[in-house]
Order: sequence, then C-alpha cells, then structure tokens
Amino acid sequence: MTRSSAQIAPVEQDRDMFKDLKIHTIEAIPLSYRLPEKHVIRRGIGRPIKRDCVIVKVTTECGVVGYGEAHHGRSPTTVATLVNTTMSFLAEGHSAASTVAVWDACYRGQIATHGLGAGSYIALSGIDMALWDARAKYLGVPVYALMGGTAKKVPAYAGGVSLGFKELPEYMEEITALYEKGYRAVKLRFGDARHMDLKRLCAVREKYPDIAIMVDANSSYSLDDVRYAAPVLAENRVTWFEEPFPAQDYRSYREAKAIVRTPLAAGENHYGRFEFNRLIEDGSVTVMQPDLSKSGGPTEVLRISHLLSTWKFKVNPHSSITTLNHSAAIHLLCSIDNGGYFEADAAETNDLRDLLGSAPIQVDQEGFVVPPPGNGFGIEIDETAFARFPAISGPAYI
Repeated sequence: MTRSSAQIAPVEQDRDMFKDLKIHTIEAIPLSYRLPEKHVIRRGIGRPIKRDCVIVKVTTECGVVGYGEAHHGRSPTTVATLVNTTMSFLAEGHSAASTVAVWDACYRGQIATHGLGAGSYIALSGIDMALWDARAKYLGVPVYALMGGTAKKVPAYAGGVSLGFKELPEYMEEITALYEKGYRAVKLRFGDARHMDLKRLCAVREKYPDIAIMVDANSSYSLDDVRYAAPVLAENRVTWFEEPFPAQDYRSYREAKAIVRTPLAAGENHYGRFEFNRLIEDGSVTVMQPDLSKSGGPTEVLRISHLLSTWKFKVNPHSSITTLNHSAAIHLLCSIDNGGYFEADAAETNDLRDLLGSAPIQVDQEGFVVPPPGNGFGIEIDETAFARFPAISGPAYI
C-alpha cells in the first residue's frame, strides 16, 4: 500500500520546523572568582583557591538564546578558546535543534581525528547543553519533556567543594548544618592521613546512623590505603567509594574490586560513551558518574545512561560549578529509568553558583530536589554579572 500525498505532506513540513533555529553565533565566556581565605580548606584534591567555569552562549537566527556550562578543566581560558574557534566553526550551518548532527560534526571534525581528548569533550559539552536549552525554549517546554521525562523529586546528596579536612568538632558542625538543611546523604572527602579519614567517617556514622554516606578520595589513595580502609568502609555502610585512583588506572580498580565490599564509583573524568563502555567491560566500577559539562553534554550522557541501563547501573551525575550544570543534571535524572542521586553543591561559598542569575537549587527537608520551573533548563542568566568575574590565570587547586 502506498501512502497518499496528504499523508506524506506533514513529514515534509516537519523538516522545516526548526529552520529559524539555525545557529547564528556560539560564544564561550570563561569566568573565575577567588575564594576568601577562610574558605581555602584542604581536601584530597588540594587547597582550592578559586572557582572557574565556562559559560557557553548559543544565539539562533530567530533570536532564541541557549546557555550551557563547560567544565573549566583547570584551564578555563583554554576551554573557551577551543569553543570559540574550532568547535564553533564545526557547528556552523546547523540548527540548534539538531543536537545529534552538531555533536557528530564536532566529534568527527575534532575529537576523532585531532584529539585534545578531554578538552574537546568538555568544550563540546557546553555547546551541546546550550543547544538543548535553546531548542526547549523555542518549543516552550522544559528540557526533561524533550528527553521523555517528567518533573519529579530527585534524591540529593551534599557534595561539591565542601567538607574539607577540618578538625573533628568543626567538621561535625558542618555535617550537622547540612543535616538540618534537609540532606539525608553526604559525601565525605578522603585523602588526609588515613587514620583521620576514617576517624571522620566513624564520627559521622555514629552521630547519624541512618544517613547515606559516600566517600570520595579524589584519586589520592594507593592500593595499600584501600586495604587499610576497606574494613572500616564496610562497617560504616558506605554507599560508594569514589575515585580512589586516577580515572584511567584500570588495573588498580580491578585489584581494588577484589579488596573492598563497598561499590567503587567513577565517571566524572571519563569522556564519552566509549570510555564508559570500557568501564562496563572492565567490571570494576558499578557506580557511574558522568558529568554533563565534561562527558559530552546531554546528548552523550543520555546515550551513556541508556547504555548503563542495560546493565542495571545507576547514573549519579557529577556536578560542576553553576546552576546550569546542576539543573541539567536534574533534568537528566527526571528523564531516565536508572537515575540515582543528584550531587548538590553544598559549598559554603560559590559566587559562580549564586550570582550569575537564578538562585541556587535548594534541597527540601526530606533531602530531595526538583527541576527549576520554566522552559529550557529553567535557569536565567544575568550577563551583566560576567564583568564581575573575569577569568583568573593559574591553577584552581594548590
């Protein structure tokens, strides 16, 4: 049976549906602010002295603007330059609605042939996030609706750059403050002297027997450290043990899997679905943490999430710096069948979270968050604030 011309016509019409969403310009703006001295608290990753981000702005022919966040990669001006030159050139001529086509053009034209590996994935992540924001705004819907999801409550844990290596009384005051805000899950930082790491863990578990505790070593542990800590992690019912080693140290992860009963977590420093496929094949990491500002943007993290769903692995997105990334993670978690925790930025101070536009996302008294109201990612960006946060050269951690 052949279809009539009347049946075919709507399909032809749909091809022009987004013609006025053609990308007009792509601009990346690197931003920084220096942390007040009282907030420079050592963690396993070092002492944070500033916060950085890269805001990506996509303007379409019809005037709709989408915003995304690319992770700073500890070199925000480099990431911004990559967006403003090579990646924006590769995206030219496409519709902002054609996220897969733009992703493929950037992948084939840069990542697959000339590398810059992680940097290219990070740059592409910011562009891709901005495209999703623009398309959803154009259609007048939230992003989760385009992803096939619906607004719902998502469990959150207190993460971000918080809970540094303070003395125990002050440390427990910070934990108590987080609990009183509504958090029923927290992520502790390891990487101090081993006995101090475990002392803080035991103190938190003793005071809060029902709270979920995650542990992040920020790649600072050795296999000997893991052997030392493993029994205490199990005794204190730690939910996951995150990045004890650098992301690509697959051999150490395999050995650690045989040592610890606590699930191993990684993913914030894995880029694209191919690296996550390697994680799955290796079989050591079972808690997956792609970052929508690092791992390829919403387009790729959706692919990663569906891939992980076939293995019944939960997706617990790693968070970056601003509410753009935070909202994008919540929209993703509202749209997949294997969503886990949202990582809330519980840092005491983060001007790039608080002062670029929309207010930061708040946890409720039961420990949940919901996507911000509004179309796109629901985040308003105040570009006049950019002048307050010029990019600062140098390392973010020392």
